Amino acid sequence: MSEFPKFYGKVPVGTKGQIVIPAEVRRTMKIKPGDSVIIMSGPPHQERSITILHEEEFGKFLKFFEEHVANLKKAVTR
Repeated sequence: MSEFPKFYGKVPVGTKGQIVIPAEVRRTMKIKPGDSVIIMSGPPHQERSITILHEEEFGKFLKFFEEHVANLKKAVTR
């Protein structure tokens, strides 16, 4: 896997603030009609950037983050 994010193209923002997720992104991320995605700011220190995560991937991210926080708490309270 490349250390740089893949560039999928440029999309316009509509008058209602909507964007279209390109077909290649939807295929790669396995996003189907009716799926939910999580929109977050980021990456860090990129104030005008967003990150889009498939809802399932966000769950994995939260689990990883919670485990990391639990390990930090254990290390600090020893």
